[in-house]
Amino acid sequence: MRSRITQLERPEVWDAPGQEEPAEWDESRLLEGLRRGSEEAYEALIRQFQQPIYNLVYRLLDDPSEAGDVVQEVFLKIFRKVGSFRGESSLRTWIYRVAVNQAYNHQRWFNRHRRSEVELERTEPATSGYTDRIPDRGPSPFDYALEHEQQALIQAALARLNPSFRAAVVLRDIEDLSYEEIAEILQVALGTVKSRIQRGREALRRDLAERLEPEPSFSWTPEPAQ
Repeated sequence: MRSRITQLERPEVWDAPGQEEPAEWDESRLLEGLRRGSEEAYEALIRQFQQPIYNLVYRLLDDPSEAGDVVQEVFLKIFRKVGSFRGESSLRTWIYRVAVNQAYNHQRWFNRHRRSEVELERTEPATSGYTDRIPDRGPSPFDYALEHEQQALIQAALARLNPSFRAAVVLRDIEDLSYEEIAEILQVALGTVKSRIQRGREALRRDLAERLEPEPSFSWTPEPAQ
């Protein structure tokens, strides 16, 4: 399964022409700078973690279009809470835990409000000429490469997965974290992590197998001549 799940393609955070990409800060220096309120440390934090956190949140949400807003909330929370971080886990593990929890919280909020929002949309008069759908003037589906189609298929399958299984599979098979790190992030036992990953992979395999199964070919037998 791991070989089939690819990172979401996004522009790199650092792409200034003619400049060398700054070196990553080690964890102790980064944490010390964040606690002092260093602007350079905050910039280093964004540079090192924005892309992986975006990828993680994107995969965890049922509606990936919300990922950008959730990532902003994640970093705001990190900025506000870093002073209370006690170092019982690595800084990276703590940041991922904040991201997972924020994605869960956002998803719960979204699910609670989805029904009322849908009802409000349905009250729009059909004759008003108003539409909340903007015509898509982008490339047609035929313009996308097969890789993008596969990514969309996998993302849709992840969205249908039980959220607890989804988080474990994403952290292991996409973010390539260890079982121990995942256990710390999700705050569950190591055996639970392994079980969730196994069950999540199996559910994904079944889902993708069903949707990739070719349609039965049409056959027609002519009636015998009279």
